[in-house]
Amino acid sequence: MGTSTTIMEAEMVVGVVVSMSNNSTTPTPTPTHLFLSSLLCPPEGPPLSMLLLRPLLQPPVCHSVSSMAYRFAFSVHFGFPEQWLDAKPKQRRKRIAGIDQDELLDPTVLADPDSCFCEFRGVHIHHKVYDYAESQQSNNLLENQPLSQLPQQTKKIGFPMILLHGFGASVFSWSRVMKPLAEVTGSKILAFDRPAFGLTSRLLSFHHSSPDSEDNKKALNPYSMAFSVLATLYFIDFLAAEKAILVGHSAGSLVAVNSYFEAPERVAALILVAPAILAPRVVQKVVEGNRSQRKESNDQIERERSDLNPMNPFIKLLKMLSMFIKYIMRAIMQVAKGMADMINSQSKKALSAILRSAFAVMLLRVLIDKFGLAVVRSAFYDAKKFTEHIVDGYTKPLRTKGWDRALLEFTAAMLTDNESEPKPPLAKRLHEISCPVLIVTGDTDRIVPSWNAERLSRAIPGSKLEVLKNCGHLPQEEKVEEFVSVVERFLQNAFGCSQEKSMQAVI
Repeated sequence: MGTSTTIMEAEMVVGVVVSMSNNSTTPTPTPTHLFLSSLLCPPEGPPLSMLLLRPLLQPPVCHSVSSMAYRFAFSVHFGFPEQWLDAKPKQRRKRIAGIDQDELLDPTVLADPDSCFCEFRGVHIHHKVYDYAESQQSNNLLENQPLSQLPQQTKKIGFPMILLHGFGASVFSWSRVMKPLAEVTGSKILAFDRPAFGLTSRLLSFHHSSPDSEDNKKALNPYSMAFSVLATLYFIDFLAAEKAILVGHSAGSLVAVNSYFEAPERVAALILVAPAILAPRVVQKVVEGNRSQRKESNDQIERERSDLNPMNPFIKLLKMLSMFIKYIMRAIMQVAKGMADMINSQSKKALSAILRSAFAVMLLRVLIDKFGLAVVRSAFYDAKKFTEHIVDGYTKPLRTKGWDRALLEFTAAMLTDNESEPKPPLAKRLHEISCPVLIVTGDTDRIVPSWNAERLSRAIPGSKLEVLKNCGHLPQEEKVEEFVSVVERFLQNAFGCSQEKSMQAVI
């Protein structure tokens, strides 16, 4: 009935136009006619409703009046070209954070001139290497400088450095400090993209084996912490080094610390930048006693104040409100603790299955589109440093095939990583770290607060803490010179500066 009614109304409009052209009596238009006129003739711009009513203007729908009559009548009455009736609706291209999702590419197509790829356990890992010795040699050859005129002494730490990016980042986040760090160490600097990030291949057809199965060793989940740790140790061998300095940013600090515990003899030092490691509360008993004494004295002062003002209703109301909030927060913490206890291995597996569903993919795309760039922007203290170059660097991986499902696989792997670890929790092992450790944080980190880094430095014996002023979550991008200076000072204190003649270094 709806279609036939619409056809009748359309024919009525055509009748109005035709009768007007023949100077005959014009039928009085009904409210429906007026509605169609307002719908088909917006004040400005093309009549988008033509796209909706176009099927009514073409056979076989227009059976009562010829197609040409309809087309001519509508074009005359509404004053638009007849070609608009043939216009096809434009399909909106899918875009995530400004990146076209209709034509996703292989990561190798998006590679930079200095990009490298190597295969590790079936995954093509994207990485970049800056070799200080090779760069010096090439510069000397370009300048035709004889060896006798080379600097007689050079700083050399003696260890290569591996850079580990955080969640949502890539090799790009280290691009500004690779060369300066190579000049500090006098060695090779390597940064690689962990699976699910950057331009490393997205493996989506791997076997989901249980952590305790024998197949797990053969088909290791590429998005697991264990894979990232083994990849880190692989790159130490790749650099032909016995030891390396591991630099982890944010969640990359977890990879660095776990790599240390996997093979402490291969790690010369740890540099943790804005570390996303939940630090334990390191409070000595004496401090606890002092705190309790301080609490009792504060309570006594409050009692004395209330005694001095027994009739002050504001103080009484404030005390009652504070007690109420205290009990409410205590109840919320108890509920949260109960919910955490309910999340057992079975529920984690169920949640992992949900994360691999089509609904999760759709939800992830919406979240990345709406909040992805906002999170990166909030990582900077100075919003002016959030430039188009930064946007391009962080959104480039969104052009790779399978980026969304790989990111969900990574998230699912994080839920099961704890189950596969028979060792004590990481927070309870931090005191076992014996290599030199530097912790760098920004004083205005909105993602991982600086107080967590301070607490972490107290949990790791002998660690050095550096807090950069007016800096957010990305010291290596926002405060390049200060960051490199802090790292250089730390390495010199940890290993000293062995002074060698550059000719010997070349040989």
